[in-house]
Amino acid sequence: MYHSIFGIISAILLILIIAKIIKYPKDVIESLANPLVASVFPAFSMGIMLLSTYVKVYSVSLAFTIWIIGIALHITLILWFTKKFVFNFIIKQVFPSWFVVYVGIVVASVTGPAYKVVNVGQIAFWFGFVTYLILLPIVLYRIIKVKQLPEQSLPTLAILSAPASLLLAGYMNSFKIKDMTMVWFLMVLSIIMYVTVIIILFKLLKLKFYPSYSGFTFPLVISGIGIKLTNRFLNNSGQPMPSLQYLVKFQEVIGVILTLYVLIRYIKKSLRIK
Repeated sequence: MYHSIFGIISAILLILIIAKIIKYPKDVIESLANPLVASVFPAFSMGIMLLSTYVKVYSVSLAFTIWIIGIALHITLILWFTKKFVFNFIIKQVFPSWFVVYVGIVVASVTGPAYKVVNVGQIAFWFGFVTYLILLPIVLYRIIKVKQLPEQSLPTLAILSAPASLLLAGYMNSFKIKDMTMVWFLMVLSIIMYVTVIIILFKLLKLKFYPSYSGFTFPLVISGIGIKLTNRFLNNSGQPMPSLQYLVKFQEVIGVILTLYVLIRYIKKSLRIK
């Protein structure tokens, strides 16, 4: 049930974002000069791809068109971001949200099978996988060695749990024949990153509210989806891991609670309620 409820809420928020872009284009463009904001913005195109699957129930052609628009927009943002921030590389402008830009395209791998275009999903997966392997050491170096992360960027540390889990979900959905080495690699990495984020989450939640709190939503939700799909695959292939079902339940509960928490904090912020 919460799947539909969150879908409706997400659609409303997406419409509001589009309305803001149309009404205040100059303000949006100016905000994108900030590397933190710019690296989070592709979550917009990820949302379009995901929400297109809800439209499929009413019109497959319309849903597919929306999906293509989401992919095209994300590719455009990748090219723009690369030109603006990668070609003018400054390590202190690197944040975990850079994964949103490059690995975020793997949402096409998760949703592609809904439109029977797994080939597109597979291409998106390999692009996301390669860029993840390139970005991971750079992002970890930035966090562990360089440090000096602005307080408002700290909630984006939760995004560390997203890439491996998104890749895992994309791999499960877009590849009929699966390489077990890839499955185990992504699953183990997904769990390690998830546990790491859960450990630091207690400190992050003590920070005052920032828009970057959105980093607590999709990353923790996709972690549950990735492990859930993997658990189903292992059960169907005769390689069950009973402990995974408990992890899935835990991740679902945490994902729902934090998504609702962030939504409430956003509403309170918008209404200026203390």
